[in-house]
This record gives sequence, C-alpha cells and structure tokens, in this order.
Amino acid sequence: MAILSKSAYGHPNGKIGNMVFYMLNGQAVCRLIGKQGKPSTKQLANYQAMKVTMDLVRPMKEFIANSFELEARGTVKNAHNLAVSYNKKQALTGEYPNLRVDYSKVVLSYGELPGAREFEISKIETGLTLSWNPESYTGGHDLDDILMIQLYYPLRRRGKSLLNASRRDSGKLFIPINEELIKEPIVAYACFKSADGKQISDSIYLGSLEGTVKNSREKDLQEKYIALKTRFDQLAGNYLEQKQQIQLGFKNPDKAFRHLETEYHALKNKLMHLPGGPV
Repeated sequence: MAILSKSAYGHPNGKIGNMVFYMLNGQAVCRLIGKQGKPSTKQLANYQAMKVTMDLVRPMKEFIANSFELEARGTVKNAHNLAVSYNKKQALTGEYPNLRVDYSKVVLSYGELPGAREFEISKIETGLTLSWNPESYTGGHDLDDILMIQLYYPLRRRGKSLLNASRRDSGKLFIPINEELIKEPIVAYACFKSADGKQISDSIYLGSLEGTVKNSREKDLQEKYIALKTRFDQLAGNYLEQKQQIQLGFKNPDKAFRHLETEYHALKNKLMHLPGGPV
C-alpha cells in the first residue's frame, strides 16, 4: 500500500489501470489489484503471521477497542490496527510454517498509568480468583482506577472481556466460569484504566492456567511430521552413503539411486513446509 502526498493536481480517486486510489482514515492511499504471481517463502511466512495474529486478536476485539482507543485517538490508525501491529511483531514465536503465539508476550495495552503489584490468579471449580496489591511500584495512581480483564480460551479461540471487572482498591476479584469452560486451558491478561478514561496502564500477562495448549489438529499435524521425519531419517542415511560412494568412484549412479535421490529431495522439501515440526 502506498501513501500519496498532496500535489497541485489533488488526489486521484478510483481505479486507474491495475491500481485503485481511495481515502483511508484521512489519508490518500493506493493499492495494486489483479492476480499476483506465486508467493515467495517470505510472503507465505507473512501471510501465516497475519493469520495467526488475526486469530488471536479477533476474540479480544471488545477489550482491544477500549484498551488501544487512547493510543489510536488523533491518528490515522485504529485500535485493531495497533493490536495487530504490536502482536504480529512481538507475540509470535517459531519459524514458518510453524508460527504460533507466545501468550506471555501478547500486548493488549500500552500506557503510562501505573499497574499494580503481586498479581495472583488461580482456578477453582466455579471460576477464577484474582488478588493483587493495589499499590504500584511508582505511585501516581487513584484507588478508583478500573481493572480490565481479558480471558482467552485457546482450544475454542474464544475470549471474554471484563471491561469494568473491579476497582484498584478492592485488591481481589472472583470471575465465575461455567463447568464446561473451567476444565479447559485459560489465558488471562489485565490492565488498569483511569476512572475518567484518560489514562491506561501496560497490559500484564496473568498466566496460562493448565499450561501449554495443543488442540487436536496440532496434535495430528505433529504426529504426521514425526512419521515423515522418521521415514526421512531412515532414507537419508542410505542416500548419503551411496552418494559418497559415487563421488569416490566406487559406484555408478544407477536407476535405483536416482529413485532414492528423488525421494530424498521430495521428503526434505515436504518437511520444510509441513506444520507440526519443532519450533
């Protein structure tokens, strides 16, 4: 996407050739349209990074609309744009095609309002219990600051936003969770917003209750990867040994070797692009 600066002739609006011109949040922009060629590995990695990020922020849109509203105010960006930008850069781990979210690095707000100390969270049969020390490390807070909580259920890719969960000075909170959801992994985040809505704190990661999450699809992909990797390792030893013999002149590259070589490179290429491998 290109951004067009002002000129004596104004800004074009509409389609010209394979380009389309339009206004976006007060800026004149231009996009290329039409069919694209085969994407490169770098482009594919960017596509996957965007998809993983979008899957993360989509269930949190209510929280994000409030938490990033202050930062987006007066700019050409919106709260959603900011959330996607921060988390695409900071919250992803691994290499393409095995990109995934590092929940401990997710960013849901940036601000100068002091946070609280000694946050603790635990799961009981009927919900989540939270406690914290209302005092911040740096001071400068009001006891009526609003606590905002974001819960995320990774197996379902669902979220629950509590935009006015409690006051800073209460120091504790109980969040009821139904019997079905309480048995699943839950990731939690928090931030404080001033009562007048003019300041917000950095978000903090409260934890992932029940540890690392792997859904059934991820488990299936991992099993397929392991099976393919086992086959590749068995074949690679034979192939590399025969290749060395040919290079030393002890063997001719016959039809059987060429078949072996073809399979070796096919498996190697497939492993490079198959999800489920180590990250």
